[in-house]
Amino acid sequence: MAQRGLKYIALLAAVTSFGIASGAQQPAYPKQLDLPNPYRLVGNWPTLPPNMNGGKWGELIRADIDSHGSIWVFHRCFNTEPAGYATCVGRSEPPILEFDPSGKLLTSLGSGMFAFPHGFTVDRQGNIWASDANKDETVLGKSAKDSNGVLRGHQVFKMNSAGKVLMTLGKEGVAGNGPDTFDQPSGIAIASNGDIFVTDGHGKNDRVVKFSKDGKFIKAWGHHGSGPGEFDQPHDISIGGSQGHVFVADRSNSRVQIFDQDGNFIAAWKQFGRPSAVYVSKDDTLYVSDSQSNSTVNPGYKRGITIGSAKDGALTAFIPDPDLDQADVNRISGASGIVADEHGTIYAADVGPHRLRKYVKVK
Repeated sequence: MAQRGLKYIALLAAVTSFGIASGAQQPAYPKQLDLPNPYRLVGNWPTLPPNMNGGKWGELIRADIDSHGSIWVFHRCFNTEPAGYATCVGRSEPPILEFDPSGKLLTSLGSGMFAFPHGFTVDRQGNIWASDANKDETVLGKSAKDSNGVLRGHQVFKMNSAGKVLMTLGKEGVAGNGPDTFDQPSGIAIASNGDIFVTDGHGKNDRVVKFSKDGKFIKAWGHHGSGPGEFDQPHDISIGGSQGHVFVADRSNSRVQIFDQDGNFIAAWKQFGRPSAVYVSKDDTLYVSDSQSNSTVNPGYKRGITIGSAKDGALTAFIPDPDLDQADVNRISGASGIVADEHGTIYAADVGPHRLRKYVKVK
């Protein structure tokens, strides 16, 4: 009986955690527009030199901050076509840029490496991790093959801060769901012990793949679906907070899913909207960017950045998308990449509006 009782308690805990995703009675959360917005947008930041596309951005996809406070940006070579999936094919501009906090450009690298920039993070040692989610042989009538004649895509790269490739995961141009292949990898996170987590999310795999710090496959979890631990386009991933949990932006299921680092399901939260980007800070603040919700897609939620607790999901603030009034017109707007520094300053990488936003807290 004792063993059966323990099993019942474990089952009850799992059902309770999953209640929000499964349609069980949900806690009452304030509407996003009823939350305070204690943030101010910093104008004219950063500064792009005129020799880079005339100083004008194209689509951005991710941003991160290194241990020295530099802001790193992964963008799509200043291109805007195809809209929402802008390509680096046929362009020589470097897709990885480093800025200091004042917005001055420090470094540019990665020219010619990527066809479709997507996942991106900087680890504690300052190494850069970036994914190429390309799946097409030609884009805008141009070949997506590299200088060696091999189709680019389905890979994750580890580079040092000078752009030297240190590790490659996945097979170039080969889609698959095995231990050494991806199908359009969408996000990357590095745990404190160096373990590597990849959301394999823009293709058909709908899974999270875990590797050791030296690139050896450990495990994968998830498949297409809407149940606990299942995914529908896991678009981004973040590891952090006081418990080191794994937060996944399960975008097409309109929820954030939370796991331990072994892939055990903890909770699913829908109060943060339809997440394109997710970031959890050391102080257990959870930042989630929604770039797709409107009156027909995930109705009842607004595009913008929702901020709350990574411990219990309580909501504390909301920054509306600057293009919120166009949500029913634009297929995608707002940030597909988000990060915050130790002071709570937020950096948001925008796909649709073609800009990098910086928000500071109003004192």
